[in-house]
Amino acid sequence: MGMVIGIRREDKNEWERRVPLIPADLQQLQHDHDLEFIVQPSPVRAFADGDFRQAGLQVEEDLSGADVVLAVKEIPMDLLQEKKAYFFFSHTIKGQDYNMPLLQCLLDRKATLIDYEKICDANGRRLIFFSLHAGFAGMIDTLHCAGRRYAAQDRSTPLAEIKAAHEYGNLDAAKVHLREIGRRIEAEGIGGRTTPLVIGVSGYGNVYQGCREILDCLPVREIEVDQLPSMADAPVEETGPILLVVFREEHMVEPRSAHAQFVLRDYYQRPENYRGIFKRYLPHLDLLVNAIYWDEMYPRLVTADWVKENYTRGVQPRLQVIGDISCDIGGGIEVTLKAPQPDNPCFVYDPETGEAVDGVEGVGPVIMSVDNLPCEIPIESSTHFSGVLKGMLPDLVDVDFDVDFSSLNLPRYLKNAVVTHQGQLAPDYRYLQEHLDESGKK
Repeated sequence: MGMVIGIRREDKNEWERRVPLIPADLQQLQHDHDLEFIVQPSPVRAFADGDFRQAGLQVEEDLSGADVVLAVKEIPMDLLQEKKAYFFFSHTIKGQDYNMPLLQCLLDRKATLIDYEKICDANGRRLIFFSLHAGFAGMIDTLHCAGRRYAAQDRSTPLAEIKAAHEYGNLDAAKVHLREIGRRIEAEGIGGRTTPLVIGVSGYGNVYQGCREILDCLPVREIEVDQLPSMADAPVEETGPILLVVFREEHMVEPRSAHAQFVLRDYYQRPENYRGIFKRYLPHLDLLVNAIYWDEMYPRLVTADWVKENYTRGVQPRLQVIGDISCDIGGGIEVTLKAPQPDNPCFVYDPETGEAVDGVEGVGPVIMSVDNLPCEIPIESSTHFSGVLKGMLPDLVDVDFDVDFSSLNLPRYLKNAVVTHQGQLAPDYRYLQEHLDESGKK
């Protein structure tokens, strides 16, 4: 018998309906390669148990006979088995404090962890991800929250008809509805506005591509960053109803030295030599969508101080909604205080108390910060992910996970993603020991 791979059901929360491999791809893998699969049953998965059985796959609760177990989200510590190999998003590689116990458990049980987030090509580009689908769902949810916000302010707009992403049967249904709303906006405008609705997106990667595909359903005109101040306040008859501006790194920071120029590589290597300037754009935006990776060594896009200075009961700035797709708590958007669930995707940041108030009513900005956005479109996100992952699994057929790390015969792109093996951190991840030690003191 060849290698046995288990497909774990997702149970981190009630919204998680994704699967790392869909039935059709599993059927093809089982037919074409020396691989056997066991699929755990699930009452909520986007693909029913019957779909897997019909594809000729074994569906049963017990995964103990599997050599490798595939999941999407973190696996509960009490379910991790001795010396088992696992693939999942562990959310440990930045030393996230909340998941250091999980990492320590993997080490204690001498399990192998291969983290999808670190499966990259030779240039460091990720090969497998859900970020495109985070962009789809995050943009829909941001527009949904904007419609709710304006309605709460007695500002009637077609945006109020946009549903949350999970309320559509699938992504195609969402796009059909958005195109209908787009035609109305093109013909009637947005609630009598005399200036355009201005949407800013920070970032230009896979998340942005998902956002853009959703925005393309609406009558959107993209402008350059240097056009923003003048066009944001121009008559809507000249600009069109919706403007989009995309911000890159050079728009977010500037060198501290008056004699230096912005150099992207230098910024990433020496961020302390740069200061944030993004607040100069905020007064011109109606919606901001954050779609970039952030680390504490980089300047923030929106600070709590800026919000406190600009949102008062007497005066409201133009910026009413921030869609924080990246959802780093207290991160690039400092006022992202929590990660709400899809059925209540946003809160208002109160600038006076510094607290989050569920809903869309209040003095401060609305923050949409669902952290598991792809689960709102589980069929499409699972199908995309599976289409990439299925090409990697044949590389596991002859792998012996009982040997030490140096002898582990994985292809380079997978071996670089091994975080733990046989009770030790892999060489590229030994920096995590410091985080483990610090977590152990608490």
